[in-house]
Amino acid sequence: MNRVYVCSCFGITEQQVKQHVDGGACTPRQIASACKAGTDCGSCVRRIQAILGRGSCPRRDLADRNEPVLADLEDAA
Repeated sequence: MNRVYVCSCFGITEQQVKQHVDGGACTPRQIASACKAGTDCGSCVRRIQAILGRGSCPRRDLADRNEPVLADLEDAA
């Protein structure tokens, strides 16, 4: 299995970041909340942004209404 690490500080792989995206995370801050990637040295934030891309965020409407958007991500870790 070929693991591509996005965050070497916390050992977070590209696949793990994508799982959090599939779970609804759509910003680097939401990824950081889910798995700590991007919270230490910060060198992975641009890579996280690239994984997130510029696509739509299915949970942005929930955030706009101040409803929880990441409740299920802890279970995906």
